[in-house]
Amino acid sequence: MNTSTLLTDAFRRIPELVQRACEGLDVASLVYRPGPGANSIAWLVWHLSRIQDDHIAEIAGIDQVWADSVWAEMTGIDRDLLATGFGDTPDDVAAVIPLSAAALVAYNAAVTERTVSYLASVDASEFDRIIDRSYDPPVSVGVRLISVISDNLQHAGQARYLRGILERLA
Repeated sequence: MNTSTLLTDAFRRIPELVQRACEGLDVASLVYRPGPGANSIAWLVWHLSRIQDDHIAEIAGIDQVWADSVWAEMTGIDRDLLATGFGDTPDDVAAVIPLSAAALVAYNAAVTERTVSYLASVDASEFDRIIDRSYDPPVSVGVRLISVISDNLQHAGQARYLRGILERLA
């Protein structure tokens, strides 16, 4: 199995977790926060999708999916192109109120398809390309991709955990 195929498999697992975290939830459930300063399912899914969207677009030299205003309209989340959720305050988290679970899932699916398309177009040398020299050692494309997968899986797991909390409260 080559590296692109392996990474594609990892990225394709994320929307499955997102779908399972969100399916059938109303907006009140999506924005439920178990305590002050906690994240909601809506914020976690939006954030993990934005991180993947932002980072893959930068690596591939393409526009972000979120750059198409249809996604802000469809999700009801009015955040600009630079907002990924990184560094968000509790008030920022509370302000992520989607119109529906389906819209969040659709945005995540669109981001994943863009990622998979990029991965299908690269060769092994691309993974060694240095994209961030502000770290020691510098960050390569391959390292950044693993970082995105790790971040996305952690947040998708957190969303699934919150889903479990909601199911036990019902």
